[in-house]
Amino acid sequence: MFESVSSAIPSRRWMPSRLTRIVGVSALVMVAALVTGFVIWHRSPADLGSANAQTHAELLQHWRAGDVVVLVRHAERCDRSSNPCLGPADGITQLGSQSASAVGQGFVRLGMAQTDVFASPVTRTEQTAHYMFGKEATNQEWLASCGKTLRDDVIAHKVAHRNTVLVTHSGCISDFEVQTGFKHAKASEYSSSLFASIGTDGQLKVLGVLNADDWHSLLSDKALK
Repeated sequence: MFESVSSAIPSRRWMPSRLTRIVGVSALVMVAALVTGFVIWHRSPADLGSANAQTHAELLQHWRAGDVVVLVRHAERCDRSSNPCLGPADGITQLGSQSASAVGQGFVRLGMAQTDVFASPVTRTEQTAHYMFGKEATNQEWLASCGKTLRDDVIAHKVAHRNTVLVTHSGCISDFEVQTGFKHAKASEYSSSLFASIGTDGQLKVLGVLNADDWHSLLSDKALK
């Protein structure tokens, strides 16, 4: 019995051409690059409000060692809000003063015995520092001008084994983030705190951002008790 012609001829599998393979690989590489670029573009410091207990424990360990620098944005400003002003138009609102006081209590819970506080010599930052800590902070002009040297200025003003709180502006915090590898970080919120550690060797590490309403997540951690 003879085989049919169709069964006698082996079937040919479709094989992609070299050009097709190159195009396919190129498309995958492009997609991967776009995804990576999107992630990097929107990269911001860690959100300490949603961080795990290990991250909180690391921050607290650095704080107790006096290795921490915190850049705090001033509270809500009068000239950009419809809320009642605390005083001068270039200062903060009454709501902002309450937020500043609450954040200050958070710092008190962390411990202020080995902490230096500096503020930009602008009404809104001076008021914020006052309501946070109940006293006037030492004014520093470089916390208002900031710019390309801010990272180095922060390191230069850090005293070994003493934490440093710097009450400043959103633009200055953005400068610091750019200079520490976060070129496209989200704009800082009112009364938010950017934490970084600086060891005795001068090495800087950004630990993350804690917004004003998220201090409970850090203060309720078992490592603080």
